[in-house]
Parts: sequence; C-alpha cells; structure tokens
Amino acid sequence: MKRILVTGATGQIGSELVPALRYKYGNRNVIAAGHKRTPQKEFLEEGPYITLDVTGFESINKVVQDYHIDTIFHLAALLSAVAEQNPQAAWKINMEGLYNVLEVSRKNGCSVFFPSSIGAFGPSTPSVSTPQDTIQRPNTIYGVCKVSGELLCDYYFTRFRVDTRGIRFPGLISHKTPPGGGTTDYAVEIFYHAIQEKRYECFLKEDTYLDMMYMPDAIRSAIELMETDPNRLKHRNAFNITAVSFSPADLASYIKKFIPEFSISYKVDAVRQSIADSWPRHMDDSAARDEWGWKPQYNLENLTRDMIDRLSEK
Repeated sequence: MKRILVTGATGQIGSELVPALRYKYGNRNVIAAGHKRTPQKEFLEEGPYITLDVTGFESINKVVQDYHIDTIFHLAALLSAVAEQNPQAAWKINMEGLYNVLEVSRKNGCSVFFPSSIGAFGPSTPSVSTPQDTIQRPNTIYGVCKVSGELLCDYYFTRFRVDTRGIRFPGLISHKTPPGGGTTDYAVEIFYHAIQEKRYECFLKEDTYLDMMYMPDAIRSAIELMETDPNRLKHRNAFNITAVSFSPADLASYIKKFIPEFSISYKVDAVRQSIADSWPRHMDDSAARDEWGWKPQYNLENLTRDMIDRLSEK
C-alpha cells in the first residue's frame, strides 16, 4: 500500500482508520473521501479530503487516477437499523457503491478492503462458535448486502485477480464517533449516558449476547490483513474476527465498577431486537488467527476503562 483511498472516511470506522493509515503511510498518501457528513478538522488539515458519491463510477475512477491510488478501503455504506428503514437506498449505496469500486479497481489495478459484518449471518446460522464457512441466510437488507458483497469480492478475485480482502466485523465500540444507526450501537450509547446522566435505557434485552470489539483492535485488524502476504490467505472475503462477547447486563455491571451510581433499564425496540437475535453470539475466528495472525488486545474490562476515561475527558 502506497497511495490509499478511504471511502466513508467520516463514518465510525473511517474516522479512526484514516489517522492510523496516515500515521503509517504519510498524511499526503491517504485520501479521505466522504459524502454528506462534515469532516473533522484534522481531516482537512492533515491530509487530502474530497467529497465523493460512490454510486458514481466516473467520480471514483477520476479520484483513483488523479491521486494514483493503489489500495481502496471501501467503508461507505448504510448500517443495519438505518438500512431497514430504507432498503432501496441501502441496496443502491451498499451494492452499487461496491460494484463501482471493484470495477474501478479492475481497470486500475487496485487492491480492495471490504468490511463485512456479523450481519452476513442469519437465524439458521450456528450462533455459538459460528464457523468461518457456514450457512449465510440473513433476514435484513444490510445482511443481504454483506453476503452479496462477500460473493462479489470473491468473484472479482477469482475472475479478474483483483486483490480483494474482507473482515466480518462484530459490533464496534468507539469513543471518537457517535452511534450511526447500527443494532449494536447500544454498546456505545451506554457510555455517553452513564457519564452524563448515570442511567441508560437500552433498546435490546438484557441477555442479548453479541460479539463486540473495541475500535483500536478493528483498525489494526484491517491494516494487518491488507499488509499480509497474499500467499498466506486461504480465505479472503471475509474473515470472522472477534474479541469479546457480552450482553447489555454484562456491560452495565462493568460500567458500575467505575460509575457505581449507574443504572440501566430496558425498553426493547422490536426491529433492532429481531436483528440482534438473528446474529451470532460468538464467532470462531481461528481462520484469521491461523492465516494472518489475528489476536485482539482489548477485553471487556480494559475496553470499559478506556471508554470511560476517554469520554470523560471530552
């Protein structure tokens, strides 16, 4: 990776991936691309920032050629809960955007990182120790897009030799960006409410277990995968990875260790609960560990401590 384009750069992952890539590869070599959200100040000051609509092939192609891009981290997408509210827009943005990125990469010789998700699984998928290779029959438009994206990326690799790689991310927890419409967003919202109000009303049931990961681990995993010798990879699109599995009640109990007066209540959102119930409780990520050395650094305790410390500073 020498010249990198990050689409969806102002989103939850992009806003932390861009600085990490710029630190490693140089500020001028990482082009951040967003659509509607106003970019953070450092995006404008530390490196190139452009406005980009990923549903337009020519606009992506022009950016890739103008900046001599060799690697694209394609993060632009509608997340699970938001996608369910407008499935037509979700398909257009999530799938047309990916197709355009892959076509541009085919024509210009770029590598592509595609973030898949636990949403790529469904109710018929084994929910405990979910295998790397297993049945994928999601019941959300978000999940349908992720499975389609995985298959499309594999097709472009086998048919056109485009170097595509992906990760099935669990729920991601970040102190830098606010929640963006995901089903696992309670695990971010809860920290803001705990610090500011000392209470939180959760939209998932207290015993809803889901795979989760702290954003520093997620960022590191994406970079490590793209830096891996391709000869080591038996799988490509996409690897299961995980760090910790917990429920809202588990997370609340850890927060209470640092904020004893914190309390949690529950008002279940039927749509997001049904989505969560269709996802794995814990994935088997042995393929990622074996093929490119994946290993998380954050567990629930040090994740909770760091989130509270960072958000309290804000």
